Amino acid sequence: MREFEYVRATEAGQAVATVTQDPRASYLAGGTTQLDLMKDGVLEPELLVDITRLPLRGVSRDGDTLRVGALTTMEELAADPTVAARLPFVREALLLGASVQLRNMATIGGNLLQRARCRYFRDPTVPACNKRRRGTGCAAVTGAARMHAILGADEHCIAVHASDLAVPLVALDASVRVMGADGERSVPLTDFYLIPGDTPDLENVLVHGELIVAVDVPLPRVGTRSAYVKVRDRASYEFALASAAVAMTLDGGVIREARVALGGVGTVPWRAREAEELLRGAPPGPSVFLAAAEATVRSPFTVPGTAFKVELAKRILVRTLSTVAGVTS
Repeated sequence: MREFEYVRATEAGQAVATVTQDPRASYLAGGTTQLDLMKDGVLEPELLVDITRLPLRGVSRDGDTLRVGALTTMEELAADPTVAARLPFVREALLLGASVQLRNMATIGGNLLQRARCRYFRDPTVPACNKRRRGTGCAAVTGAARMHAILGADEHCIAVHASDLAVPLVALDASVRVMGADGERSVPLTDFYLIPGDTPDLENVLVHGELIVAVDVPLPRVGTRSAYVKVRDRASYEFALASAAVAMTLDGGVIREARVALGGVGTVPWRAREAEELLRGAPPGPSVFLAAAEATVRSPFTVPGTAFKVELAKRILVRTLSTVAGVTS
């Protein structure tokens, strides 16, 4: 790890001004991913601005919206009674997303901003990584690739988005409140993350110096059922091979509303709007669930190591839809 300067911010505006004015600067919160990348030499900030003492922690409710401070820890959000009662699939994603030790350190803002878990991105001795340096190629496309993306991927980058929490939040149309040098703005999570395309090094719409200060989560109507299902290589803490977040409202034997997203298979948390359209107004059952899965996993980009994820993604979605609807195949 290279040497760096360290300052502790006492006010959000001060932190934003400091980082905005210095292209070498980065924010430091829980540090559970950032410090690892610094040790590996992938990230090399020359100035760290510690924001952990800023008043950006806590969960509050304003009508049908839950506001989560960006420095709220994963464990704190999972323990919130409104989350347990109205957003069970968010709680499940939090509990499945990290060990207890990490959940007590990792912040919500940091979780949404965590970097790719691609082994090639995290190894600076691998020269071909468009995410580290645009135009160098993607070693994962020709190398061993299993924990990689099939949706939103192409020859430029197949790194998967690692956040479990982002998957149900994307399904709920959550948004992030961002503070920058020019004030605050709100960005829907569905617009926040960027498909790699020709610019894999740009992962979201933040400009240098902007700081996530809160996450606004719309609460679904009372009676909505939800679940987050995650498939991984081992039962203990592990990243998803594939996951699905589903929230569903049933009325009169049909699906009145459905919100669907996939994780572990996309370069971004993957909102399945085609599936939602097929499900809305349909009676729940295996045939409609399979049609929704087929519509979601369309035109995947696969390499030999990721081809299995096409069928896995469909099956995890059908399983989650069946679980939420209480349907047995």
